[in-house]
Amino acid sequence: MAHGGMAIGRDSRNRIVFVPGGIPGETVQVMIESGKKQTYGRIEKVVQRSKNRVEPPTNGLGPHGGYSYQHMSYKAQLKYKQEVIVDQLKRIGGIKKAKVLAVMPSSQQWAYEMDVTLSPTKDGKFGFWSPTDQLVLPIEKGQSYKTLHPSLQDLLNDFDWELPDLRKLTLRAGSDGERLVALEVQDVEPPSLHVDFPISITIVLPDRSTANLIGTNYIVRELHGRWFQISAGYPFFSNLSVAEQIIDTVLKYAKLSGSETVLELYSGVGGLTSFLASAAGMVHGIEPYPTAIEDASINLDATDNVALYEGFPEDILPLLDVAADCWVMSPPHSGLPSFVFADLKRLSPSRLVYVSADVATLARDGKELGRLGYVLREVQPHDLWPQTFHIHSVSLWEKKAS
Repeated sequence: MAHGGMAIGRDSRNRIVFVPGGIPGETVQVMIESGKKQTYGRIEKVVQRSKNRVEPPTNGLGPHGGYSYQHMSYKAQLKYKQEVIVDQLKRIGGIKKAKVLAVMPSSQQWAYEMDVTLSPTKDGKFGFWSPTDQLVLPIEKGQSYKTLHPSLQDLLNDFDWELPDLRKLTLRAGSDGERLVALEVQDVEPPSLHVDFPISITIVLPDRSTANLIGTNYIVRELHGRWFQISAGYPFFSNLSVAEQIIDTVLKYAKLSGSETVLELYSGVGGLTSFLASAAGMVHGIEPYPTAIEDASINLDATDNVALYEGFPEDILPLLDVAADCWVMSPPHSGLPSFVFADLKRLSPSRLVYVSADVATLARDGKELGRLGYVLREVQPHDLWPQTFHIHSVSLWEKKAS
């Protein structure tokens, strides 16, 4: 399997062909479609079927680029995700013998997703972005998107969408049953709205601040018995049972005994910060977005051993002289900015915990961490998005002894 959800095959001329819906070990008959950079094959017939193949329950359309793994048994999905991590770390990161543990499964393989983002199509409808097709595939009322939380599926069916200047629309569900619609529009003027059922609606501005239209501008979610306020414009774990697994793995790798100083990059609304603070002596959190800092100040109100810094890590770190025992880093899909590594070298913590949303950028950053003398001890993948190719992981890096 390639990172991105497609199987890799070769044709009679030994060309590499990327095949959506394929499974390693199968023989398939495909229609070749040459893209700008790669050659794709659309399956016309499965000649030799894999024992891991199952009947897909959906039409393939869905969040995060579609349900690109749904044609495999869940056991096989976890196996191939583990293999993709090993391959990416080896090919991109140059780490030949990475200890990658088995992917920790999600307790729910369907109906787990509490956030969904829609984009406009050219004809004014709404749909999901497809990286394979490089366009927005429209959704239709009445269709079932089986990874969505039931309340969001109902919301898709109930809404009558007429927002011509929309750039993006996100539906969010809270642990308390409340629902929120976050709009990103082209114009600064708010749209005209009418709703006849309880829901919050807010506009999200480019800096992720919000302008409230109806109800509140945030949702609340529960992790390990703690409640967190999350503003409309800020991302948060949408599969809560797996999010709790990730928290447990971070704490395990951080190895905190109550006296350590922790530096957390991209601390967000305090979802990890809260639990780190309970186990450490002091936590310093760096977060770029003001709305997330505002949420964190509420979520961490009862905590007295956290200092929060508003700004991007590459701007804050040069001004910060903190002798941290451990860094916890949760960068976006794009990974760590190159500027961070200079400060990492200067401050030289003995232990790093890297929470990754994209294995390719983890491997890229891992190569740089190796140059700075850090050794990858272990990777624990978590299946935050079952049925998709996306892989979330937590990894432990330790400084080699001089």
